[in-house]
Amino acid sequence: MAIRSTVHETGAAAITELLRFDPPDRDHRAIPCACGHTAQYQGMRSRPVLTAVGWARIDRPYYLCPACDGGQFPADEQLDIDKTDFSPGVRRMLAAVGSQAPFAQGRQQLKLLADLEVTTKAVERTAESIGADIEARQQQGIQHGKQLRLAVIAGPPIPHMYIQMDGTQVFVVKSETEGRAGRTPGQPARTRECKLGCVFTQTDVDDQGRPVRDEDSTTYVGAIETAEEFGLRIYTEAYNRGWDRACIRVVVVMARTGSGILPISTFQVRFKSSISIMPASISGTWLANCIPPMRLRRSVG
Repeated sequence: MAIRSTVHETGAAAITELLRFDPPDRDHRAIPCACGHTAQYQGMRSRPVLTAVGWARIDRPYYLCPACDGGQFPADEQLDIDKTDFSPGVRRMLAAVGSQAPFAQGRQQLKLLADLEVTTKAVERTAESIGADIEARQQQGIQHGKQLRLAVIAGPPIPHMYIQMDGTQVFVVKSETEGRAGRTPGQPARTRECKLGCVFTQTDVDDQGRPVRDEDSTTYVGAIETAEEFGLRIYTEAYNRGWDRACIRVVVVMARTGSGILPISTFQVRFKSSISIMPASISGTWLANCIPPMRLRRSVG
């Protein structure tokens, strides 16, 4: 631990030197402002920033617009540390631990593994912020999928591609269930259904003739949303994976009849020319790893 602390101190000192910007020359003491006017150089400003090796300082030029009183730090935007005390590397760490465990536990893991001191709230806010950014980007693709305007993904044919879906009830905070009826008549809802799905390919079978997933071919999606919305989400993921290039396309729904995890209309519009498997009742392991190819062929007709 002592060696790690020494290495971190040395690294933080080196980063501080790298983040010491020079004052702008006479030709760069004015920059455009979003209000349409010009922001003027006001001097150098310094502040701390948490990096992967500990706290460092950045010293950079500050510009102020006299028309709107808006201040600018171009160096902060260039380094992706605008309005945050955490470097991009630290934010990735916070998002990783925040997505794998409770936020308080994530804070402890960051201290143990990287010797970085952060608050539980910092883990929560960073993880949620990055999650919101990822969701916004995914929604752009989902909207294109909704309008059937997804770009053509070129590549070689894919022998077998599977889409697999399930749903499970998860407990949520009370505000997430307001106005929702519970499963028990007359009782308020205490859970929401989380839709889960995966997309993977298969080009081989095991010694019993059962399909085997290609190694490292699985991508996962999940969301607490309506079945129709989730159908669009997983369709977009499958399309980006080459759904249109798949020779045999299989859609497996791990749900009891009538559960409504995915409406029939979604199958008809989004998953045309595919083998659909919607069992009456299934429990246990993923279905696609235990369905013989002959059974899949029979289900086509």
